This record gives sequence, C-alpha cells and structure tokens, in this order.
Amino acid sequence: MLEESEVIVGYERYLALIKDFWPGRKVLASGMRKELDRCQQAIALARQGMRVALVCGGDCGIYGLAGPALELLLSQPKGPDEDDEIEVEIVPGLSAISAAASVLGAPLMNDLAIISLSDLLIPWPVIKKRLEAAAYADFVTALYNPKSKHRTGQILEAQAIFLQFQPPKTPVGIVHNALRDEERKIITTLDEFTQHEISMLSLIIIGNSKTRIIRGHMITPRGYEIKDTEIKDTK
Repeated sequence: MLEESEVIVGYERYLALIKDFWPGRKVLASGMRKELDRCQQAIALARQGMRVALVCGGDCGIYGLAGPALELLLSQPKGPDEDDEIEVEIVPGLSAISAAASVLGAPLMNDLAIISLSDLLIPWPVIKKRLEAAAYADFVTALYNPKSKHRTGQILEAQAIFLQFQPPKTPVGIVHNALRDEERKIITTLDEFTQHEISMLSLIIIGNSKTRIIRGHMITPRGYEIKDTEIKDTK
C-alpha cells in the first residue's frame, strides 16, 4: 500500500516509525488532535486523482482513522472538477490490544471488552457506565488511553469500579510500547496496578475471574477441559 502511494498522510510519531518504507515520497505529517485535518487532507488529495495512504497507529478500524475518513468522504459532496468515485481500501493492522496480549501471554481467550479512558470524545459518565457493565459482566477488559499528564484520576476511578466486582488479586497486565522499541511489561494485580507507571503509551488488560498467572504468563482459559494435574499454577 505504501509503495503504491504517491502521498502519505499521518501523525508525525507514527510516520517516524515507518520512515524506511516511504523514501522519496511526499509525506504530510501533523501533530496530536489533528485527526480530522489529516482525513480531510487525504480526501482532498484523493479527489485530485492522487493515490493517498492515510496512516494511523494500530488497526485503523479500532480507535483509528477508518471511521472518520469514511464518514467525511461519504457525507461530503464532490466538487465539479473532482472524481466521481474514490476507491477506499481499509488495510487491517495489528491492534494495540492484540500486540499487548501477545506480550503478556494469552489473556484474551474469552469474551472481552475494550474501553478507552479518554474523555475527549466520550463523556466520562458514559465511560463509567461502560466500565461498570464490563466489570459486572466479568469481561476481560482492555483499557486504552489510561492516563496522561493532565488526566490522572480516571484510572483510579476505573480501578475502584473493578474492585467492586472483582477480587483484589485479579491479574492485571500493563504493556508499554507493545512490540516497539522500549517495550516493557508488568504483570500485577487489580489492587496494585495503579502503583506502577502508566501513560498514554500503556495498554492495560484486566483479567476476569478465571484469569491466572502461570509461570509468568497471563492466561484466561478458553473453556476447554484441562485437568488440574496438567496445570501448575505458579502465581
């Protein structure tokens, strides 16, 4: 996709990660909170007949730019000199939750929920309701955007909500920069995970009532019958 593109549009941090894939191509980079600008820019170039790659992190369909790009493209009328139809190809990527899970072991082997703690786009009361529902339903839960420099209280509220429904020693995994340079992981417990370093580069996976730690790996059973004698639990 990148090799076939004439122009690459994206967030500057992500473009830096793939710089070796686009030598000699026109690159349009922008900073945080410019997501809609990037989508608009890519659409405008595509309407001029150019082949454009719009790059975002993880999987573009999971908290990425596939949604806003399609919304803008399909809702805007074209200009008189613009192409009638723009062909869109959604290229699936490796989501942050999948990357983090692979580092921790196999924590996503049963039903799960994915919730972002960022309240820039979703009101915090709505996020709290979703956290309560996930905790009550005993979902394995992945938390995106858990904490930033200016947003530090939400992760503590999330922890308190889960402690209402889950045992304090429920396994929790924290992965920083999953599958990137400076990757780090921490396997801890629900009552202690907020004592560790957490940032916007972290993804947190809270286990359910069946999740356990076996020889340093976080595992949620799928439900296959495995005899107790075949498993040595070494929490």
